[in-house]
Amino acid sequence: MQQAMWTITLTLALVTLPAPSGTQSGNRVDPIIQMIRAEATESSELYSLAQVLMDAIGPRLTGSPEQMRANQWATAIYRKWGIAARDEQYGTWKAWQRGTLHVDLIAPRMRSLEGMLFTWSAGTPGTVQGPVILFPDLKGREDFETWLPQVRGNFVAVMAPEPTCRPDESWRESSRPDSFAQMQKDRAAARQTWSARLRAPGLRGGELFLRLADAGALGAVVPLMWPQGWGVSKIGSAVTDRLPEIGLGCEDYGLIFRLARHDQKPVLRVSADAAFLGEVPVSNVIAEMRGTELPHEYVILSAHFDSWDAASGATDNGASTVAIMEAMRILRAVYPKPKRTILAGHWNGEEQGLNGSRAFAADHRDVVEGIQALFNHDNGTGRVEAISLQGFAGAGPIVRRWLSQLPSEITAGIELIDPGTPERGTDNLAFTCHGAPAFGLHSVDWQYSTYTWHTNRDTLDKLSIDDVQTNAMLFAMLAYLASEEPQRVPRQPRVTAADAKTGQPAPWPSCTPPARSSVESGRYGNAPLSDEPRPRRRQFAPSAG
Repeated sequence: MQQAMWTITLTLALVTLPAPSGTQSGNRVDPIIQMIRAEATESSELYSLAQVLMDAIGPRLTGSPEQMRANQWATAIYRKWGIAARDEQYGTWKAWQRGTLHVDLIAPRMRSLEGMLFTWSAGTPGTVQGPVILFPDLKGREDFETWLPQVRGNFVAVMAPEPTCRPDESWRESSRPDSFAQMQKDRAAARQTWSARLRAPGLRGGELFLRLADAGALGAVVPLMWPQGWGVSKIGSAVTDRLPEIGLGCEDYGLIFRLARHDQKPVLRVSADAAFLGEVPVSNVIAEMRGTELPHEYVILSAHFDSWDAASGATDNGASTVAIMEAMRILRAVYPKPKRTILAGHWNGEEQGLNGSRAFAADHRDVVEGIQALFNHDNGTGRVEAISLQGFAGAGPIVRRWLSQLPSEITAGIELIDPGTPERGTDNLAFTCHGAPAFGLHSVDWQYSTYTWHTNRDTLDKLSIDDVQTNAMLFAMLAYLASEEPQRVPRQPRVTAADAKTGQPAPWPSCTPPARSSVESGRYGNAPLSDEPRPRRRQFAPSAG
């Protein structure tokens, strides 16, 4: 999920769903709902899907060989189940593959360090060795130009360290209040001082890293993003692909920085493998169960397939991926001839700006216009605890009725955010911006922001398989009920949160065109936007399967 927004926006009324007695409201028991629950509990394939995806395939960085392998795997699984599936290209992306990294402190003492190359960073030409120097306190551009030749043959530490890698909650629990307050004050002052140091030469954006590369630096040493968790690091994009950008964990970066600051002459030995593989095709995986009565109306189960590559991409967003796959398997087994067409959308490029889902919506306006309901899930392993209607004020009575028909063990604790307001950080935005009822499902947190979101700890063991299986049942049941619903889900009225300045309702979100390539995104180096027109895409047509 993108860093922008995944937190539920509680700007309007929060409605708690009543837990129905028995299986469903009233005495009628829907046999398909019963069959979904039985299929999920007696014949689940969810864990085996998760184990292959997270352990054997691993992270699915956009454009990487692993992402392509994951697409092929998912398509093959769907076809094995008898579900039509395809790998649908929407553009290209700059392929990059991470290799191994060894970072060792060899002076003034020996220690292997914990670190990662930043994603899309250059590697090293074999094993390189050199001192670490700090970015100096300069008065301006002239001082910078005088200092720059000194970087040749050195690693340059360019960011301030954390003064403590003990999370604030630990300080609150064990320190005196005045000690904690002083630490916070000192930390804020150090950050402000270092920020001023970096601004002094007047360099913009990635210019500093480019100048270091041109001057012969062995690499930039930077701290990996620290989310205030023990031993946890978040990954991000490298500033440039021309210089190794070596990220160290909080504790080890602090060690290197202190040694250099006290003139204790730290020396690193680094071997960093990374390969750029050029612009390659990038695709969404689309699985489809064609509707028998209303094939041009659509129920979509939505989750992004790509991930960052610090670990396995388990909670972001492998858990949602396998839950949707399991839901489609269940539906194929117990509801093989749906009234409306049911799609599973496994979007690529979400982490780079919702590119895959935006492209699908732009290329398939007929599908967008025919959406009955889209259910998007993108925040971790926990049971769904809230469903946001994303500002579609007319949808509440219908969705509330669907939920009232579900088993109480599925709906217990779920809150319906009705009508909610459009969120901007995940794939439902690609459809809500067009006015399609695309709803956001949100999970119990499980310390997602601190320990697994884009971190080196986002691995299979962090999944609560029971919760993910419950979500798979929920997705299958909602897809079934949305498919069978006699009414179209209303697209009007639509509401948004109030504008902070005017107090008036904010405008409905506009649709941003997807980036069809890494060059077009402006993400790499100083490459201009592509002047070539975007390729025309074929119209979506339900398959014969």
